[in-house]
Amino acid sequence: LGVDYDERVLPSIGNEVLKAVVAQYNAEQLITQRAMVSRTVRETLTKRAADFHIDLDDVAITDLKFGRDFTAAIESKQVAEQDAERAKFMVLKAEQEKAASIIKAEGESEAASLVSQALEASPALVELRRIEAAKDIAETLARSRNVTYLPSGGQQLLLNVG
Repeated sequence: LGVDYDERVLPSIGNEVLKAVVAQYNAEQLITQRAMVSRTVRETLTKRAADFHIDLDDVAITDLKFGRDFTAAIESKQVAEQDAERAKFMVLKAEQEKAASIIKAEGESEAASLVSQALEASPALVELRRIEAAKDIAETLARSRNVTYLPSGGQQLLLNVG
């Protein structure tokens, strides 16, 4: 090969391998799959250099450029794809929320029906609810320092001592 193999052989096989590998991908893939393209170039160039008894330690693609318009178009396409995926997710989420709302409404309807049936069968449920409400009111009044309850015969009297 001679002493100047790096000037005669390497540029030649470098161009050959680069053209062969790049031809396997479209321009969008060259941008989006840069790591895979770089790996393929490195592997192919290392094998080709071995035919000339040249051992390559490393191969790096340091500058891969396309026109601004093309790069912007690729980026716009990727953004549009991400927006489409986001829209699909939002639709799926809305459908799940709709299903949850329907299930909740059906449950509330069934509960209301059961309460209605219980009221028809016995007014004890109404009395239970009245007692529970009175208990809640009593607990609230007991915690208030400014309200005093004075029982007097059949009437109740609440005083605001504040």
